[in-house]
Amino acid sequence: MSLVDFFSPINISKIAPKNGYNNSQLGLKIAIHEENFPDLEEGGFNIAIIGVMDDRGAVNNQGCALAPDYIREKLYTLNEGIFQSRIVDLGNIKPGEKTSDTYIAIKMVVAELIKMNICPVILGGSQDLTYAQYMAYEELEQKVDLVVIDSHFDLDESAEDTITTNSVSYLNKIFLHQPNYLFNFSNLGYQTYYVNQDSLRVMDKLFFDAQRLGEISGATHIAEPVIRNADMISFDISSIRASDAMANGNAGPNGFYGEEACQLTRYAGYSDKLTSIGFYELNPAYDQNGQTAMLVAQMIWCFFDGFYSRKKDFPLKPKSDYVIYKTSLQEDAHELIFVKSKKTDRWWMQVPYPAMGSKNERYHMVPCLYEHYQLAISGEMPDLWWRTYQKLN
Repeated sequence: MSLVDFFSPINISKIAPKNGYNNSQLGLKIAIHEENFPDLEEGGFNIAIIGVMDDRGAVNNQGCALAPDYIREKLYTLNEGIFQSRIVDLGNIKPGEKTSDTYIAIKMVVAELIKMNICPVILGGSQDLTYAQYMAYEELEQKVDLVVIDSHFDLDESAEDTITTNSVSYLNKIFLHQPNYLFNFSNLGYQTYYVNQDSLRVMDKLFFDAQRLGEISGATHIAEPVIRNADMISFDISSIRASDAMANGNAGPNGFYGEEACQLTRYAGYSDKLTSIGFYELNPAYDQNGQTAMLVAQMIWCFFDGFYSRKKDFPLKPKSDYVIYKTSLQEDAHELIFVKSKKTDRWWMQVPYPAMGSKNERYHMVPCLYEHYQLAISGEMPDLWWRTYQKLN
């Protein structure tokens, strides 16, 4: 399969400043598909930017298909920073004859890039494209931990499996899809007055994670373990407050501050596990002086900065790089084991898999906070441990 068949090149003359770019700006540091498609095998790239110009699934936000080049215009003007980028911009995937054709193109492109150890950064388009991003992992036959940063749950409880996929119902397609490759789903930043209580009960029943905006705002470090555990992330721009990101038809008065959104995307880049991320629902028609486009460009820059700061410290190799802590719960003989990286001070919990008839004990490593360890040594079971154990069983 040749990826070039999916992409249209970028007309750099339409988005570059009149005086061009200086030597430190990303516009000269990124390999851009203008005339010749970049050689991905020989180029040594580890991040690929993909634009998707399709908003047929957008609800109350038509026009977000124009976002990719609008974001690029700001992104290319940012300076490289302390990292040495090996980034390629493959251009734009134009909308297929049907929305399903666009989904297939995204699925195939994302899967192929991940196989090459290249992390796709998707510039959407409407958020239903998350479904296509997820389907790439089916192509790879890989279990998925999905994190969505959104003020809503895009889940329709009354929907049938055949419902038309759009930006407010695409999670139905992911949750009901067979074969099921979804191991865990997490929503960050939901606002309770936008969420059906039945949907919250569904999340609880499935042992999925949901963190309210009020829990995370002003304390973004709480979201770091959830992001560290993600294989893929979908970021809805409407989760940012309208005063910081007004370029969305569904923007509201509350949401993440711009600097918090940047911190979340830096956590995403810093995660050794993450293999794709998508930025969706930016609508240029609602923007003012390019403020939202610049914010998203800075969020992507923070992702780059985190990506090139990765420490490859997923435990336990080698064991000498980690400190192991063991705790016992009150009135329970069960022992909880925590692991701390000496390189980054990041924490994990060991959660045992169910007995499979083997004498060898096997564990699932779950990212956590120091606070989870403190809770365990006080004699209480961390909720994160319990929910993970239930999923494994």
